[in-house]
Amino acid sequence: MTEGLLGGVLGGEEDNPEIEAPQALAGAEAFAAAVAARLSGNDPGVALKTEAFLDKQAQLLEVQRKHLEEEHAARLHYLRGQAREVDIRRFGLRLRLGFQLVMALIAIFIGVGIVVMLHDAFTSRSVIVEPFDAPPALAARGLTGKVVASGLLDELSRLQSATRSSRSLLKRDLTNAWANQVTLSIPETGLSLGEISRVLKGRFGHDVHIDGDLIETPAGAFILTVRGSGVAPKSFTGPVTALNALTTAAAEYIYAQSEPLQWSFFLVNTGRYEEAIDFCQQAFDRIGPSDRPYLVENWAVALGSSGGSPRDVLALDRAAIKLKPDFWSGYANVIVDLRVLGDEESAWRMDQLLRKEAGGRPGRATEAPFSQEDWLAWNLPALLEIRRANADLNGGGGTFLSNAGPIIAEIEILLHDPESAELRIQTTRIDPKDVLGAETVHFVRSLMATEAGDVVRAETEMQAVATAYTDPAVSIDRPGDPCWIAPAEEAAGHPDKADAVLKTAGTYVDCYRFHGDILDSRGDWQGAQEWYAKSVELAPDLPAGYFSWGIALAKHGDLAGAEAKLNIANQRGPHWADPLKAWGDVLVKQGKIKDALSKYEEALKYAPHWKQLQEAREALAK
Repeated sequence: MTEGLLGGVLGGEEDNPEIEAPQALAGAEAFAAAVAARLSGNDPGVALKTEAFLDKQAQLLEVQRKHLEEEHAARLHYLRGQAREVDIRRFGLRLRLGFQLVMALIAIFIGVGIVVMLHDAFTSRSVIVEPFDAPPALAARGLTGKVVASGLLDELSRLQSATRSSRSLLKRDLTNAWANQVTLSIPETGLSLGEISRVLKGRFGHDVHIDGDLIETPAGAFILTVRGSGVAPKSFTGPVTALNALTTAAAEYIYAQSEPLQWSFFLVNTGRYEEAIDFCQQAFDRIGPSDRPYLVENWAVALGSSGGSPRDVLALDRAAIKLKPDFWSGYANVIVDLRVLGDEESAWRMDQLLRKEAGGRPGRATEAPFSQEDWLAWNLPALLEIRRANADLNGGGGTFLSNAGPIIAEIEILLHDPESAELRIQTTRIDPKDVLGAETVHFVRSLMATEAGDVVRAETEMQAVATAYTDPAVSIDRPGDPCWIAPAEEAAGHPDKADAVLKTAGTYVDCYRFHGDILDSRGDWQGAQEWYAKSVELAPDLPAGYFSWGIALAKHGDLAGAEAKLNIANQRGPHWADPLKAWGDVLVKQGKIKDALSKYEEALKYAPHWKQLQEAREALAK
């Protein structure tokens, strides 16, 4: 009944919308009055009880409302505090993470530093010059121990910079012994990374520490004594005015004892060939096996440059390869030796062996050893790139026996680029002791004069070449140069001199083909062809003989024969522009304009600055 009564008073739940809690709390008294009024019509007692009950419920709801308001404020404050706490906690986590990251980076940095110091320690091969001992009386004259040590350091640095070695092109840990490693020891105070590094190098490294003393004898002479780890003590005596000479002698002694291989390079580079031969013989047993091939190489260079037997030089270079089968520069040396002996075909075959052993080109060898192949095959663009790269990597001078400038100029003039060759010559300073560089300059100037049609100057420069060629240091490195003297003499009107040169110049393809050219110019076509044939038989794998023969055949109207020879020359020397240009000229005479234009354009790839070739191509294109 009660349920029905309340249901009648309140009505069905489906008839009223859902009342939100705040609205119920706000209208409690009005609700109680409405209910009481409704029930008063039925039973006043029930109405009073209902009203009392509803009053109590209204009071309870009010209390709950106030409690909720107070609790809401507290809860809101609590939640805000929690939010701030979460933000602070997150910031703390980020801060801790950042700190840990920084510590990790510091640890990695320290670890890498330790690894680097250990690596430097184990691989260190420095020369450390300690301050020398000198009497206090000498200090008044400015000769303290530090001054003496500094003078020795300067001389060692000079020797180091004067050592030009082709070994800088090899990936070996041999050139690092002195490169930027000669330092003056200055004691440090306190513990530092420098001190730690010094201790590690002293314990695990292979540094050479040099010290010594300077004393003045009662007779007024200086005695400079040097000693060091692995360097036996040695004294040098001289007048007090010759301290610089004593320092130089002491530096050379230290350099020779601590770095015998580099010292052998220095002796060769400075033309002290007899000393180099004697030193290489004595040092062979006391240096490491990995250095011996290079020592033998220097021995061979010194022997050849001092007038030794070319066959003995060849034997030494072959021995170097036997010591080190992948000694690529050794193969190049053997190729030069064979060329010096006038056996260019064997030189070419040796080059093919180099290519095979190196696994092709490019392969395990660098490009430098293949320069001999490029000379033989007239691959002038590749040769120019090799020489330029070598010069750029070594301060412009290169690491070959002579300055790179004249060689680059020679290649440029052979590519018919006289402007570049002239600029290169003008900007190259030749050391007075560099007889090889001086000879090359004369050779280049003669070719430039020939290119310009100045036969008188061409002959004069070639006469200078002939004079320079009497020096074994020149002839051992530039085989075949005298062959070029003959055509210069012939062009200058001196046939007797040309014949004399050809009798003694040697068995070279250039000599044979130039002999053919000279006989042809004299009207002896039959004799000329015999010498062209000899040039081809001498070295059938080389292009130069076929080229000259093809040019001569074209002059005599045998265009088909000329084309055949020039075709072979192009096959033997595919990157040589001259046979392509001559082949194009023959095709023009045959009326094959399109084919001729193709040959000219191909030739321009290899000699882009050849003025006559450009003009021929432009004229044909029009």
